[in-house]
Amino acid sequence: MAPVAAPAAPVVGAGAARSAAGHRFGPVALVVAGGLSVQFGSAVAVLLMPRAGALGVVTLRLVLAAVVLLAVCRPKVRGYGRADWATVVAFGTAMASMNILFYQAVDRIPLGAAVTLEVLGPLILSVVASRRLMNLLWAGLALGGVVLLGGGGFDRLDPLGAAFALAAGAMWATYIVFSARTGRRFPQADGLALAMAFGAVLSLPFGIAEAGGRLLVPSTIGLGLAVALMSSVLPYTLELLALRRLPAPTFAILMSLEPAIAATAGFLVLSQALSVTDALAIALVIAASMGAVRTQARRRDAL
Repeated sequence: MAPVAAPAAPVVGAGAARSAAGHRFGPVALVVAGGLSVQFGSAVAVLLMPRAGALGVVTLRLVLAAVVLLAVCRPKVRGYGRADWATVVAFGTAMASMNILFYQAVDRIPLGAAVTLEVLGPLILSVVASRRLMNLLWAGLALGGVVLLGGGGFDRLDPLGAAFALAAGAMWATYIVFSARTGRRFPQADGLALAMAFGAVLSLPFGIAEAGGRLLVPSTIGLGLAVALMSSVLPYTLELLALRRLPAPTFAILMSLEPAIAATAGFLVLSQALSVTDALAIALVIAASMGAVRTQARRRDAL
């Protein structure tokens, strides 16, 4: 009987290994999928700006995303304390501010450069929040790639556009912190839906002031819905789920993939060419992200 029973152990072990691998890399896949969605959505948003303006696009994105999330999630509003609602308000404020600042940036500077500057926020968060030397090294490598992707400097960019992108990065770091807290306090995507609704209300006066009746043009609403789904509903939901299983420093380092994704989206959608330097920068940020994931996986194994 022993020769029959012996092969069973490796089969069980392989299944356990596959399950462990799925647990490790599932959140990473969510982050990457969210990044692809949001950056290609941003490219579509750039095409929409001539119709509705930067602030109009933000309003369309947040309002339509809020409508979709509220209809799908139907979040409960009872049974939560003051701290829970404060978290939602902070999350929604960070979300609206991040979007307003980012679209002001891409209205003035190229998409790839805007995302490159914006991602400095999550990178700084990863350095501040992490207490492990390897995470600091991966963040440094990613930062090098980000700087290289920016051509070694941003002196030729519109100063106001660059300032908006940096401010959006600060809001992005805030978004990461409160997205994680919201995910812990609210079930499913309920907290996200409520925060999105609050952010939509904050953005509405700005969008109406800039675009007015142009927001109600059917074709503009259709493109706005595409941007809302690609840039808000799908990626924010995926990131919320990922942050329940990834620590904020690792998640922040993974955000260094965003400039690479943005450069690809700019090339495919907006016909912005990629240079050899851009390709090298992309390789650096991908290597940093993969290193951060492996470091986190080894830490979990040790625990």
